[in-house]
Amino acid sequence: MSLQMLWSLFLAHPAGVVNSLALFFAVAGSWLWLMTRLREQRGLVRALVQGELDDIEVQDERTLRINRFFYRFGSICLGAALLLSWFSTRL
Repeated sequence: MSLQMLWSLFLAHPAGVVNSLALFFAVAGSWLWLMTRLREQRGLVRALVQGELDDIEVQDERTLRINRFFYRFGSICLGAALLLSWFSTRL
């Protein structure tokens, strides 16, 4: 699609386009949350199978940092989706 076609779509249905963008951000943020949680669970199962589960904190600092980053980025995406959805009701 050309930029002119996208702009005319926005001008014809502004609330629908903004709400579609909010839906995209909501799906992206929830996918990040789910995949990060799945990654954490797989790491714990892998440590349990290998017999390394002596204490509950098996993950190293790098893994914890990247998980926190993905959770925060997912939260930002979900917050942006909420704001965009609210904004689309005002158009």
